[in-house]
Amino acid sequence: MRLLLIEDERELAAALSVALGKHGVVVDHTMHLADAFELTRQNEYDAIILDRRLPDGDGLTFIPELRQSGTDTPVIVLTARNEPLERVRGLDIGADDYLGKPFLVEELMARVRAVLRRPSNLAEPQIIAGRMVIDPLHLNVRIDSIPLDLPRRELLVLVALAKRKDKTILRSALETAVYNYEEEIQSNALDSHISRLRKRLLETDAGVTIHNIRGVGYLLKEE
Repeated sequence: MRLLLIEDERELAAALSVALGKHGVVVDHTMHLADAFELTRQNEYDAIILDRRLPDGDGLTFIPELRQSGTDTPVIVLTARNEPLERVRGLDIGADDYLGKPFLVEELMARVRAVLRRPSNLAEPQIIAGRMVIDPLHLNVRIDSIPLDLPRRELLVLVALAKRKDKTILRSALETAVYNYEEEIQSNALDSHISRLRKRLLETDAGVTIHNIRGVGYLLKEE
């Protein structure tokens, strides 16, 4: 899952990125609305977490412009302005949810999963590939009802591959699914994730194999 966090409190943003990362979420962060618009043009996000008070304006102004651009990505407004009328205003202007500060990361994740469960946002609540059943919202994998324990980044690679099984995925698309735009990616990092993932899938007889499409990317196929 990839989220865009628009938040001007650096410490809160850093803490949220780390906490959400433990839930298997890749977080792109910006403080400014102008940068946020550019990021939504360049990337595809599962959801957007939006603060109200930003250096270049009220975060709520972002929502109508986002919708006018044709983007229907769910938006959760995150703010200290949590009075009932403020929540009503935020929802009426097009926010999908409204969460007041302070909050628990677990509640934020629950609200993200809730908006993504809506039919218009999630066409496939679970993915079946080989003997695996993958829940992309909770980021867990089971093989014949037995949980498959994988490091977070390898889980993200597996989910990205499984979503497009039998289709080649570009290296760049896989890297986007695993790393945020600010992270420095080592040249062999993705290959290392794939190598360890292949070994684990073989050990557990998952019923799928990962193929290297030389010079292009990777492909997950059912055996």
